[in-house]
Amino acid sequence: MVTRIRRYAQIIDILWKHGFGIALEKAFPGKTRFRLPGTDEQVSDQSTVYERVRVALEELGPTFVKFGQIMSTRTEIFPPELINQLKKLQDHAKPLPFSEVIDVIRETCPNLEDWFCEIDETPVASASIGQVHRAVLKDGTIVAIKIQRPGIPELIETDLAILQSMAERIEAVFPESRMYNPTGLVTDFATQIRKELDFTRDGRNAERMARNFRDVPGVHFPKIYWENSSSRLLVMEFVKGVRVDNVEAITAQGSDPHDIAVRGFNAYLKMIFEDGFFHGDPHPGNLLVSEMGDLVFLDFGIVGVLRPEKKQLFINLLFAMTTDDVDMIIKALEGFGIIVAEEKREELRDDLYIMLHDLGGGDEIVQFNFGLMINELTEVMRRYNLKVPMNLMLLLKTLVMVFDVAVRLDPKFSFGGEVAPYLRKLADSNVLSAGYMKRASNSLLEAVDAAFDLPRNVNLMLKRLSTGTIRLEVVDTDLKKLQMALDRASDKIMIGLVVAALVVGSSLVLQASPVAMPKEVMWVAILGYTAAVLCGFYAIYHVIFLKLRLER
Repeated sequence: MVTRIRRYAQIIDILWKHGFGIALEKAFPGKTRFRLPGTDEQVSDQSTVYERVRVALEELGPTFVKFGQIMSTRTEIFPPELINQLKKLQDHAKPLPFSEVIDVIRETCPNLEDWFCEIDETPVASASIGQVHRAVLKDGTIVAIKIQRPGIPELIETDLAILQSMAERIEAVFPESRMYNPTGLVTDFATQIRKELDFTRDGRNAERMARNFRDVPGVHFPKIYWENSSSRLLVMEFVKGVRVDNVEAITAQGSDPHDIAVRGFNAYLKMIFEDGFFHGDPHPGNLLVSEMGDLVFLDFGIVGVLRPEKKQLFINLLFAMTTDDVDMIIKALEGFGIIVAEEKREELRDDLYIMLHDLGGGDEIVQFNFGLMINELTEVMRRYNLKVPMNLMLLLKTLVMVFDVAVRLDPKFSFGGEVAPYLRKLADSNVLSAGYMKRASNSLLEAVDAAFDLPRNVNLMLKRLSTGTIRLEVVDTDLKKLQMALDRASDKIMIGLVVAALVVGSSLVLQASPVAMPKEVMWVAILGYTAAVLCGFYAIYHVIFLKLRLER
């Protein structure tokens, strides 16, 4: 608890220092007393609020850096100025001394000396969650060891709890923020970063992709050494290479940058349209070109999964954008779970048509500018506050990043020129038609099952009707209101009947006989009349009072 309070104080202090003190005080009145002592507000000299957001996230540490990186993909929610700043967030951190990470290695490898004969103390790469060291196994195999930073799971869980409470508070204090769904964004982020903390998942993703590409030359995925790995330490093949955006080094190795661009782009097309399982973080640091000229993929913490019907929807979306088919775009987006309000549908159709017209669409997919089209499409979705699922945004972000890397390698690289023949190849190989046939077969089988079950279900319903065991539950506020109105009406009728009975009965008693009646009987009749009058006045008062209350 003390750790969480101190972390809370650190977060408040950093946000206060970068000029967000007024917003903090409004969202958390009185809570800024948790600031660390001896700190004063010192607004950053950055020129815009978005730059200050980025600098604050960097200073807040790994959890917030990761959060900012994932939010940089939500181009349909946040303004472009903020997205541009969030894209600058780099997932790097100052390397920890080897003396601090060796404890993690020993916890995972009790017989460390029996497994490794050498571990370089200087890391070859360092990130917020872990760092990578070169090592040599006992049999002489050179490997890379990805080591989780000590204490990082506890820090992330503490930050996630604080982020969740901050998101809930922001939604409560600033109602206009609900359109961005802060709590939902934090929940999605928490799911993703917890997956990244499990290094065994990273290894399984690498092996699955290696199996998918076992017959594809020129694309390589590092081998995982499971006997030496755990959830906090991953031992994998060490691959020498240069970053994929280092054109000069690639050329010096004897590789053709254009060939690398085409190979990498086709690899992602295969992942998306054939495998439905793709590498979700294709920044240049995670893509290497080996000395042999192979394209090597690294870091499999973020992956995307696409079901067969979603693959077809994305193909439909792509073709719709290249052929100016507005209705197909909307239908594809709705297939991904995006809800378009009926009253905004026509306006959205108009804006999409204008967007396609301005970008110069046409029948030739080769002329298609994918990056610009996606930017314009996400801007339209943001303007209409369409809630886009994470899997679709990850897919679009990944393809845009791959396209950017390809253009760095070859400025003349054409998205349409590469994707058109690939889609034609899929059509010729009956991959898409096979998917349709499978879905059609499943739908047909479900329809046949339903047809066979229909007589039995009808017979069962008739039996229940005949025995009175069928129960129909209807929950509706209008029905409840109707029931209350009927109850009030029946009460009034009952009061009226009682009053009438008292009047009639008293009159009959008074005129039952011409002879003089005892005083007791006379008093009974008078009391009956009195009770009838009082009930009448009460009924009149109740009706008038109820009417006035309803009118208010």
